[in-house]
Formats: sequence, C-alpha cells, structure tokens
Amino acid sequence: MDELEGNRIEDIHEQLQGMVGTRVKVRANMGRTRVIERMGTVMTVHPSVFTIEVDERRGRKSRQSYQYVDVLTGTVELFDPESGERIFTPAGDPAEEE
Repeated sequence: MDELEGNRIEDIHEQLQGMVGTRVKVRANMGRTRVIERMGTVMTVHPSVFTIEVDERRGRKSRQSYQYVDVLTGTVELFDPESGERIFTPAGDPAEEE
C-alpha cells in the first residue's frame, strides 16, 4: 500500500507541475473545525511542497504552501473554480473506486 501511495503522490506532483499559473479553489482543513476556503493560483511546485498565491481581503495576496500528502489524504482539497469539481480524489474516498 505504501508503494501505491508513493505513486499517487508522484502523480499529484506531476499534475500540479502542469498546473503552474492555473487558478484553483483551495479548501484546507486547519483542525478544530476550522476550514479555510480561498481562490488562488498555483505558483511553484517543489519536491515536497507546492505553493499557491491566495487572494485575501481588500485585494491583498499571500502565499500558502501545502504538502502533497495533504492533498492525498484530503486535508487540502483543490477544485476547478469554474465547474466546482474536485481536481484530486483523496485516497480511500468511495468516489475513487467508481
């Protein structure tokens, strides 16, 4: 199973490399029932993390970095801003088995 997860992380990494400059909607579970939703642009992709420049209030921008494993587990979800569809399906999600 670890090998499968490793391949999934590599797949997420590769797909995000092709999405640099693309707008996405980010939903991040910060724990203690705190969920943050923001619109942003995929900026950089590194071996362990990727960064998204998110739109803040009053026209300000900030950069957030996330790990690929957070996308794999569903702690961080990325959505297409136009269709609202999830870009990556978390591991163990019943929708993945369809």
